[in-house]
Amino acid sequence: MKVKALITGITGMVGSHLCDFLLKETDWDIFGICRWRSPLTNVQHLLDRVNRKDRVFFEYADLNDQVSLLSVIQSIRPDYIFHLAAQSYPVVSFTSPIDTLNTNILGTCRLLEAVRITKEQDPKYHPVIHVCASSEVFGKIPADKKPKEGIHEECPFHPASPYAISKVGTDLLGRYYAEAYNMTVMTTRMFTHTGPRRGDVFHESTFAKQIAMIEAGMIPPVVKVGNLKSLRTYADVRDAVRAYYMLVTSRPIAGEYYNIGGTHTCEVGDTLHLLLSMSPQKDQIRVETDPERLRPIDADLQVPDCRKFKEHTGWEPRISFGQTMADLLDYWRDRVKNGTEFLTR
Repeated sequence: MKVKALITGITGMVGSHLCDFLLKETDWDIFGICRWRSPLTNVQHLLDRVNRKDRVFFEYADLNDQVSLLSVIQSIRPDYIFHLAAQSYPVVSFTSPIDTLNTNILGTCRLLEAVRITKEQDPKYHPVIHVCASSEVFGKIPADKKPKEGIHEECPFHPASPYAISKVGTDLLGRYYAEAYNMTVMTTRMFTHTGPRRGDVFHESTFAKQIAMIEAGMIPPVVKVGNLKSLRTYADVRDAVRAYYMLVTSRPIAGEYYNIGGTHTCEVGDTLHLLLSMSPQKDQIRVETDPERLRPIDADLQVPDCRKFKEHTGWEPRISFGQTMADLLDYWRDRVKNGTEFLTR
């Protein structure tokens, strides 16, 4: 029997890159959950394979619909489940907290319930499940309380947004189902990860998009920003999906939870300056603070300690921060060159 992997959120940045990785590095069949209205921009290059049913299959379901999730799990019975789908934008969660909590907490519960029910009906069914939480669960850690080696797995949660609160629930649900129902569920808290296909609502991607639009003469030479003093540790999305693959294939331990992140730490302002330095118009571009881009509370000391995951799997990031930013900027230049209209967010 051929191995089957299920990716929730396959049309997102991470889900689409994970599909690319699995197509290249395995012979698995890949099933992706998407809503009928999901944008297909990130998976445009996969659509021919989907149409030909060549190892990639789209399944229409929604985290807010239990019946659709149960139907997908029971019909496919995937060997591996990567649960990546979420309302993933922290700023939006301040104005849409109920939708965020429902999608991320109850949506995760609905998915895990679908697996539990299927497993109850067929005790031989035992998939390996990755539940994607977030480094945002740790929230706003005072500088004097941040561990010297970085934020480790046992640091207390102090979520600083409804999104972060929802990811605390996601994290705890994964561990609960592992312990209560003998399900092989593992949880990750991935720190900032980015690269091509990153959504334009995230700081480094909106910087790159604005620079690409300025270069094309689409907007005035002003990059609008939020908090530039926030400290972030960056990983490349392509390193992140390799980590997720290693998570489920390298001696998976039910109920375990891991911090995963890159090695390049800097302030958001440093990221902006690097991207600006890559533009031939860097000397003409001004930077302007936009109050609408500021969070009510900012998780601003996101520096991870990833030793637990690295020691278990041997994973190390391979792609440099400079390469990630160059690829992100080129991604937006290509999209702008194709004549797409964009919101100036």
